[in-house]
Amino acid sequence: MNIQLLISDGRHMSYAPAICVLIEESAKLRGTGIARREVSYIEQKIKTSHAVIALHENTLVGFCYLETWSHGKYVANSGLIVHPDFRKMGLARRIKEKAFDLARDQYPDAKVFGITTSPAVMKINSELGYRPVSFAELTPDKAFWQGCQSCPNFDILQRNQQRLCLCTGMLAPSKKEEFSKKKNKQNEQTK
Repeated sequence: MNIQLLISDGRHMSYAPAICVLIEESAKLRGTGIARREVSYIEQKIKTSHAVIALHENTLVGFCYLETWSHGKYVANSGLIVHPDFRKMGLARRIKEKAFDLARDQYPDAKVFGITTSPAVMKINSELGYRPVSFAELTPDKAFWQGCQSCPNFDILQRNQQRLCLCTGMLAPSKKEEFSKKKNKQNEQTK
């Protein structure tokens, strides 16, 4: 199947309403998870090339966007969605990989993190180098946690003072940290 994975730009603005509907339908289907997003918010991500869009014959089939927090110290891949007709084909993995690379290329000093309730996303994240962490290791940026307000599980997060929820926090090193670790390992091996 011919599916294009593209870094978004202004040509993709018309997909924003469909993306919002797909995000909301996905959250309802799972009964947890992805917080609702406004069309204007998704349009901003699209036009600033902070998103990956998957198209099949010019029809939206998947999406994921980037968000930075704590003055660029953290970057998250958020809103990963795949149209129901295109699930179980490895598309989520492909989108997530491209979004991960985009995040690390645009923000090489930032740690990449995410929160999810999806076992499939946790598996993909682990394969990309994320590790499960406590919420205390994620961004302390209040605006990030306010983004969870439209999630049906927000009350759980609030009751637990933003330390626990149904989501699992996951964190990957920055591109620079990973490069430094690899270089140090190579240096140790040559000694």
